Amino acid sequence: MQPENVIAHVDMDAFFASVEIRDNPALAGKPVLVGGTGRRGVVAAASYEARKFGCRSAQPTAVALRHCPHAIVLPGRHTRYQAVSREVFKIFARFSPIVEGLSIDEAFLDLSGTQKLLGPPLQVAEQLRATVREQTGLTCSVGISRRKFIAKIASAACKPDGLLEIPAGEEQAFLDPLPIAKLWGVGPKAQNQLRTRGIATVGQLRACSPEKLWDMFGKHGGHLARLAAGIDDREVTPHREAKSIGHEDTFAHDLRTRKQVCQQLLAQATKVADRLVAREMAGRRVSIKIRDQNFRTRTRQCTLPQATNQAREIYAAATSLFAELDLRGLGVRLTGVSVSMFTPTDHPDHNGQLSLGLDAPTSKPAEQTGQKLQDVLSEVRRKFGTKALYPAGVDKSKGA
Repeated sequence: MQPENVIAHVDMDAFFASVEIRDNPALAGKPVLVGGTGRRGVVAAASYEARKFGCRSAQPTAVALRHCPHAIVLPGRHTRYQAVSREVFKIFARFSPIVEGLSIDEAFLDLSGTQKLLGPPLQVAEQLRATVREQTGLTCSVGISRRKFIAKIASAACKPDGLLEIPAGEEQAFLDPLPIAKLWGVGPKAQNQLRTRGIATVGQLRACSPEKLWDMFGKHGGHLARLAAGIDDREVTPHREAKSIGHEDTFAHDLRTRKQVCQQLLAQATKVADRLVAREMAGRRVSIKIRDQNFRTRTRQCTLPQATNQAREIYAAATSLFAELDLRGLGVRLTGVSVSMFTPTDHPDHNGQLSLGLDAPTSKPAEQTGQKLQDVLSEVRRKFGTKALYPAGVDKSKGA
C-alpha cells in the first residue's frame, strides 16, 4: 500500500534581515531593512519589526523609509546569505531525501513514507524547526499538506516561526475562506476581473462554472478552477537546476556614457563568472539586458562556439552585444548580464578559454592558464568579498 502523499513547505523567516540580526545582535528588536539605499533602491527583506510599520520586500526603499524613518537600512551580503542557505539546506536533507529548492530560503520536502523512521509529519516538522533554530540561530515556518500549493499557503499563514498542517480531507475548508489573491497565478489584474463579478474568495471562485472561467481567462481559467478545488498533482522535484546565472543592477543615476555602461557590464560579468566557477559550470549563451531612461528594455544574446566561465570572455561577448544597440541621447538605468546553456567544466565542450570567432587552437597551455587564473580570482573573492582582486576600471562603490 502506497504511503499517503505528505509535502512540507519550509520558508525561512525574513531571511536576509534575520541573518543580519543574528550576525549583529545589537540589531535585535529594531526595524531592519536589507536592500538598496540609493534613490532607486528596493527592499530585499524587512524584519518583522519593520513590517509593523508597513515595510515589505520589493518595496522602494524610499517608500519604506517614509513608513518607518528610523529603520536601519543595510546593503545585502549575498555571499553570506548563500553560505547560510547551504547550512539550512543541509539540515533539510536530514529530514527528507527529496528536497526541491524554490529559492535561497525556501523549499518543498517530500515527507511521504518517513513516519516509520521519523514519526508523524507534525513531529518531523517540529524537529526540523528546532534543528534549524539550534544550529543556525534562525527561525522558519512550515506548512504541511498533501498538495504543494496548499503547503506553501499554509507556511505563509503561520509566519513567523510557525507550523501549520492541513490534514487530508480538510483542504477545502482551509481554502474556501481565503482571498483569491492567495492562489498562485491570481495577480492584481485577475483579482480586479474576478471582483467585478463578485468573486472575492477561493470558495466563490470554486463555485464558478468552468465555462465562465474559460471565457474570462482562457486556458488559465482551468488552472484557477483546479487550484480552487484543491487539485495539484505536482510532485516534489529535487535538484532543479537554474536555467541561467546572471546579475543585474538598477542605478541611482542614469549612466550617460558607453564607458560607464561597459564598466558595469565588466562588474556583472565578473560576478557571473564567480558564480559559474562556484557551481563548476560553464555556459555557451551570453545575454545582456539594458533598460533606458524611458523604461524601454532591450535584450540581446549570442551563442559562443565553446562554453566558458571566464569573466573576460563573458565581458567580451556582453560588450559586443551592447555595441549593437542604438542608445544615442538616452540614459541607461539598468544593465544585466547572464549566461545559460550550461555544461559542467569537465565537459569536452568547455576548454577553459575561448577565442571568439576563431577555431580552437590545437595547443591548450594558454587555455589552462586562463582557467586557473579565473579559478584563483573567484576563490579569492569568495573568501575575502567581491571587491577583492576586482577588475581594473570598475567603480566598486556604485551599482554593481
